[in-house]
Amino acid sequence: MRVNVDRGAKWFKSSHSSQGGECVEVAFLAGGNVGVRDSKNPTGPVLIFTPGEWDAFTAGVHDGEFDRA
Repeated sequence: MRVNVDRGAKWFKSSHSSQGGECVEVAFLAGGNVGVRDSKNPTGPVLIFTPGEWDAFTAGVHDGEFDRA
């Protein structure tokens, strides 16, 4: 699926991210989609998630599904 990312999208990082660290930025896009990009490469590629995909991902994060052993 090809989605154009609105140039006026407001990108933000987690308040837990550190300066100069390995961070991603997130933007809520038209149609409920969510964009994710590398904060060190803001003109680079953007991953686009549907609302359902994003909800499943964030639920997994909250449930500890992605915690390191």
